[in-house]
Amino acid sequence: MMNEIQSDAKARMEKSLVALTSAFSKIRTGRAHPAILDTVFVDYYGTPTPLKQVANIGVEDARTLTVSPWEKPMTPVIEKAIMASDLGLNPATSGTLIRVPMPMLTEETRKQYTKQARAEAETARVSVRNARRDANADFKDLLKEKEISEDELRRGEDQIQKLTDQYVAKIAEMLEVKERDLMEI
Repeated sequence: MMNEIQSDAKARMEKSLVALTSAFSKIRTGRAHPAILDTVFVDYYGTPTPLKQVANIGVEDARTLTVSPWEKPMTPVIEKAIMASDLGLNPATSGTLIRVPMPMLTEETRKQYTKQARAEAETARVSVRNARRDANADFKDLLKEKEISEDELRRGEDQIQKLTDQYVAKIAEMLEVKERDLMEI
């Protein structure tokens, strides 16, 4: 029973890291990365569809993304969707290939993105702590039902705390790397 609680807590903490990685991939650093366009949806014959499902997204060079639609009539629709997104990107079309240059980040936008990264990291830390709290509550419920002893309760709480510390350290490490990327010129 205790192992199930610990593995559940570990799985929830791991999901927090995955969510943080996803959130960090959406914060642009000035370098071209296809994940930046993950939030862009295109009107595909009346249905909002993720851009990556209607086009191939690639990296031309360090500062330019290329979007090549699978269907030629989708080119202007994709271009409008990228412009309408809140990413601040201005695509340029040549034939059926759409080039999306990444604008240089100003000091102000770098600081803003750093704040956003810190907020995402804090959200992940809160999620990890919530997993710890829930696991500890489950251990206390087992103690009330007399399924475990107080020593087992303390041992379980200690193991959950060690797990929490590991994941919080991983989050701090990921944040440090992201901040370094953002402040790099």
